[in-house]
Formats: sequence, structure tokens, C-alpha cells
Amino acid sequence: MIQKKRIAVLGSTGSIGTQALEIVRSHREAFEVTVLVARRSTELLIAQALEFSPAVVVISDEAYYPEVRQALSHTSIEVMAGSEAIAEVVVRPDVDIVLTAMVGFSGLVPTLAAITAGKTIALSNKETLVVAGELIMSLAARHGARILPVDSEHSAIYQCLVGEEGNPLERILLTASGGPFRSYKRVEELEAVTVEAALRHPNWSMGAKVTIDSASLMNKGLEMIEARWLFDTPAESIEVLVHPQSIIHSMVEFADGSIKAQLGQPDMRLPISYALGLTERVSNDYPRLNFLEHTFTFERPNMELFPNLALAYRALELGGTAPCVLNAANEIAVEAFLAGKLGFRAMSTLIAQALEAHRPERSYDLQLLSELDAAVRAESRERLNHIR
Repeated sequence: MIQKKRIAVLGSTGSIGTQALEIVRSHREAFEVTVLVARRSTELLIAQALEFSPAVVVISDEAYYPEVRQALSHTSIEVMAGSEAIAEVVVRPDVDIVLTAMVGFSGLVPTLAAITAGKTIALSNKETLVVAGELIMSLAARHGARILPVDSEHSAIYQCLVGEEGNPLERILLTASGGPFRSYKRVEELEAVTVEAALRHPNWSMGAKVTIDSASLMNKGLEMIEARWLFDTPAESIEVLVHPQSIIHSMVEFADGSIKAQLGQPDMRLPISYALGLTERVSNDYPRLNFLEHTFTFERPNMELFPNLALAYRALELGGTAPCVLNAANEIAVEAFLAGKLGFRAMSTLIAQALEAHRPERSYDLQLLSELDAAVRAESRERLNHIR
């Protein structure tokens, strides 16, 4: 029996957040939602608040505060607004687990606050470790904060390492679906990619930003950087393998050549529930894997056709603040692509130019990262006018 845990869901209206609440809905004896945070999806946030009755709700975009406050005025739920409020609520004493499912750089500050307070972090915001991996992991060790990965790949690696204390891994095999354009062979094909096509992922249901990152292989690059910090493994020991079936979620190889893999249906509720259960498995009635219905194949990623993955390795090689630059430029690139202002392949050009233009700082703090993030975003928006 899992001891009841009180959860703050940051990004409750997104893909990960809504699936987490689905798990809570089915296991109310095990979980209680005490905090809900959303950016601006007020209708869904209000409905979630009325269903789960958290102690506090935060709408990060302050323009929507009056609407949420009015809708919940007949309840005892406290309504707050703004980014500072998010950092405040994650340290509340009635929060045991902070599920960080906010997308992008915005998840960094509240994650740092939760870590400093010694909370358990169910980490779904990969940009947090991409931008400030060294800082995050050192703070977690100092404050005794536990970090449990929610990404299916990192959850798989984590599960493979359980019981292997004293057996250091030799290599991480990070699997990737390859996205909707895996079969493309020519640059011209990718240059003609539309937003609608890029949003059609073959295996996973995710938010728009993550889906575009998956199509460009940037998602795998960000996950590679994340794995470097989560598992204290150098980039040269992290190999990306394209596995189109998305059944083997990742593997680890040990010094004797033995390899452990974690397999399962491509269903994000599985790694979410593993993290929320603090590695105790939460029972469910989801479809089970039938091995007779699947064959497993593997390919090398085409980093010439999809250079974002190579750019991620390059950013980690440069070190220091280079991954922060990579992340900021990528967020602007994806935003511009979704808005029809930048072509699919041109996203890589924008990111490469941002990396080339900055000299990485070897030491950094939150203020430096925030200033650099803002500067790179501004510069990248300026470059949009010169890239097709």
C-alpha cells in the first residue's frame, strides 16, 4: 500500500499534468492534490480545481487572475498569480511531491525553490537540467531532495539502475522513436515540412512544443543532456538509438557487457505513476504488452539530416552556459515554426547561429542564466528576419 502523498502539479492543464491527474483520480486513496499551477488555460484549470479541491491554485499569466478568482470565489481555494507565486507554493508544508510539468525555461525557478526546500521532484521539465544541470544536481545533493524522472526514457534508465548500486554503468542507450520524418532521406523533403505534419507524432501524444522537438530530434538532444546530469554520465557514453516501435524505452550497459532494458506500452501514465508512487508501482488496468504483436528494430539517427541532435552534443561539449543558449534559441525556433515564420530545417540554422555567437561562461548562477536566456531569445528573434 502506497502511503498517501500530497502533490503540487505544475503545468496541470498540459499533457503530463492531465495524465497525472487521471492517475490521482483513479487512486485517491494514495494521492492528494494540494497545488495546481497553469499558465493560461483557465477553463480547464477551474474545472480541475473544482474536482480536486486543492488548497491553492496559481495562474502564472496574471492577466487571467480575475477570471480564475471569480470562478472559485465560492470555494475555500486560494487563488494566486504570477511566476513568484509558483515558487512560493512549491515550498508549502502540505506538499510532498512537486511534479514539474511546465514547458521550457519557466520551470527552472520553481524547481530550484522546491529543491532548496528538500521536496521530492517528479521531473518532467527537461529544460531545467538542460539549462542548469550542474547547479540542480549539486543543490539536490546538498538539500537531500530526491529527483525522480518522469520522461519515459529517463524513467527507464532509472528503473534499470535500481539494485545496481556498486555496478557503475558503462553506457546509456537512449532510444528515440525517430519522429514522423524518420524515413526522409533528402534535405528538400524536410524543407517542405508543414506544421500540421510535424505535429503528427507516430507513437506519443504530447504538447505542441515537445512534439516539434521530437520531429526535429531536438527532444532527444535535450534528453541526452538531461541524462548526462541525472546519471552522472559523460556525453560520449550516451548513445542515441532510433527504435521506431517505442516499446524499449531505454537501456543501460554495464562493465561486463550485460544490458538491462525497460519495456512497456508507449503510455506516459506509466513513468508518471512510477515517479508519483516514489518507485512503488501503482496498479492499473491499462493495455498490456503482447510480444507476439511486435518486432524490435534499431537505426542510427541521421544527424546530418537532423542536425539538432548534433547541436545538443556540441553544446554539452562546449559546456558551461552553452546548453542554456541551445535551449533558449530552440524555444524561439519552435515558437517561430509553429507561427509559420520559420521553416522546419531553418530551426537548426537559428540554433547553430546562437551557439556560434556566444562564448560559454564556465561558472554561472540563476541570475546569469536568466539574463543569458533573455538575451539569446531577443537575438534569436532578430535573426528570424534573415533566415528562411
